[in-house]
Amino acid sequence: MKKKIFSVLVLAMTALMLITNVNAAAYSTYTYSYNGFALQSPDAYVPERVVDMAYVGIDGVSDIRDLEVDDDGNIYLVDRGSNRVIVTDRYYKLKFVIDNFTNEYGVPDSFSSPSGVCITDKYIYVCDTENNRIVMFNLDGTFVKIVPKPTASYFGQGSLYRPVAVAVDAYERLFVVSETTYQGIIVMDDKANFSGFIGATKVVVSPLELFWRNFMTEEQRAQQENYVSTEFNNITIDDQNFIYVTSSSIDEQTLLNNMRNRDMKSDYAPVKMLNSSGNDVMARNGFWPPAGEVDVAEVSLANTPVGPSRIVDVAVGPEKTWSIIDDKRSKVYTYDSNGNLLFIFGDFGQKLGNIPSESLRAVAYSGSDMILLDGNNSSFVVYKRTDYGDLLIEALRHQNDRIYDIAVDDWTNILQRNSNFDTAYIGIGDALSRDAQYEEAMEYYEAAYNVSNYSAAFREVRKEWVSKWIWTIPLVIIVVCVALSKFFKYAGRVNKETQLKVGKKSFKEELLYGFHLIFHPFDGFWDLKHEQRGSVRAGIVYLVVTILVFFYQDIGTGYIFNPTGAYSGIFGQIISVGVPLILWVIANWCLTTLFDGEGNLKDIFIATTYSLLPVPMLVLPSVIFSNILAENEGQLITLLVGIAFAWAGLLIFFGMMVTHDYSLGKNILTSLGTIVGMAFIIFVAVLFSSLVARMVSFVSSIVVELTYRI
Repeated sequence: MKKKIFSVLVLAMTALMLITNVNAAAYSTYTYSYNGFALQSPDAYVPERVVDMAYVGIDGVSDIRDLEVDDDGNIYLVDRGSNRVIVTDRYYKLKFVIDNFTNEYGVPDSFSSPSGVCITDKYIYVCDTENNRIVMFNLDGTFVKIVPKPTASYFGQGSLYRPVAVAVDAYERLFVVSETTYQGIIVMDDKANFSGFIGATKVVVSPLELFWRNFMTEEQRAQQENYVSTEFNNITIDDQNFIYVTSSSIDEQTLLNNMRNRDMKSDYAPVKMLNSSGNDVMARNGFWPPAGEVDVAEVSLANTPVGPSRIVDVAVGPEKTWSIIDDKRSKVYTYDSNGNLLFIFGDFGQKLGNIPSESLRAVAYSGSDMILLDGNNSSFVVYKRTDYGDLLIEALRHQNDRIYDIAVDDWTNILQRNSNFDTAYIGIGDALSRDAQYEEAMEYYEAAYNVSNYSAAFREVRKEWVSKWIWTIPLVIIVVCVALSKFFKYAGRVNKETQLKVGKKSFKEELLYGFHLIFHPFDGFWDLKHEQRGSVRAGIVYLVVTILVFFYQDIGTGYIFNPTGAYSGIFGQIISVGVPLILWVIANWCLTTLFDGEGNLKDIFIATTYSLLPVPMLVLPSVIFSNILAENEGQLITLLVGIAFAWAGLLIFFGMMVTHDYSLGKNILTSLGTIVGMAFIIFVAVLFSSLVARMVSFVSSIVVELTYRI
């Protein structure tokens, strides 16, 4: 018995240790799907160690603001609280400190609240914020020179210059972010010769704010910060001299609106990639724009951060990848050169690698490692790239080097580990497309909902198909045109013969009359009512055909124009078409009865249903075209559907005018009144349904109570 108890205790302790280890190492990595759902992913980076200042071998550190890594793995920390730059070696041990130095005038000098640092292969550039300058040092920490405030009349007289971040390109031009400069990034050389501003971010101004601005004085306008560009907060540069800048001061509602439209305008993006002219050249081809978190909460629940990400830094990684950090959520978001989201990781908490909220201040790459700065705790966390992360980089490297056969194998291996990774499907599709295997590529693009690339591959497949059936296509077009011509001639002949016919019309004649009415609405609606050329049964047929065509549009639209395959079903189409039509007929009849309308309920129904005929006539071919057109040719589909609805709407309008014998002005008023009447009927129906539901609930409650009492 004692043996059994001992065994159980050992097993319990082992399980507890395993759970503890799992919790200690637990790390959530994920991406986002086309529909905005978070998809779990294998870890691309895992926390390896936390390096505090005691391990570095220095004390008195109080407010670290920036972190950079050079090509040798040396780490540069900007300690704003102690006015110094701390440099460690690749093993995170103190190498030297830059605090006091002798300037070019031979005078002892020091920093005042430095905020940023940039490392090149020659110099160290330190943003000495409160001294309004940038100080240059050699890589061994010896002083070189001071770069003062830019010297140019058009920089702005009296402008406050407070550099907080700097990047230097291959031509030794300085790109400076000043926290009080709203015109954009300051461009100058190391002699403070000012070249101009680039990359200014626009803001949104409401019409009310613009109106009140007309009544402000010049001084008041100058004080309105909402009318000037948003300030940047950090900057970095890649080996091709493209400049990455971030901003955390963009209006949150504007940012949310752009994110939800999946088409974030460059003017309002929280991260940009600029060329030397200041034009944003960032590729945003992913499902969601590169702006951090996608599924954001607007109401705080259980300490959940509210609103969009607050981007505070950006770092350029291997193979044209780049990462941004969100200090609100303590997360890292990594993208490829096309703006596809590769992975997200990080959180705030007490586990290894977690960083408290609003404490994540900087991100940098050190070889295959990633380093995040925990400003509040004066430490940094080293994250090691996993085998999965290595495989991602290898796939991107082979893709960038155009070794597509190996890239396909890499992406396939990634999918074996992470079947939810849409970027892998796109990568395989890209490799197959470049190898002219377009049909196979389309399958992978379809799996990833990548409509643009699918459309490009589809154009190549269509081109091949057209070249194969070049003589068949004109023949089919001629046959269709001849068939339509003969049908309309036949319908015209039947309608002409029916004009002289006395008595009841046949069902065929009633149906074919619709093709006369849609081209001759005034005469057509007059004869429809007074000559009894139409009927309720024919109107019902047109209504049913319209519903069926919309149902076919749901299920038959090509992938390019309905990538998710969403449809509402036949009952949904019955409701979406039938209910508005019935509401229109009833509301119009109720209103026109009060305003001397000459049409009865039957006349209104027949005129309305006959007016629907252009919809199936044009929507049906638009669905067919959706299966043979590419994405950039979709305007034809939009045009056909737009003409169909406009044509049907005009027919309904003029049909009511002729049916009730109204003037144009009176018909406009009654049409608007009918729309209001439809809304009123819906309101009454909802109110009545709610009342009935409460009555049923009340009666059922009484029945239950009586049942318990009996």
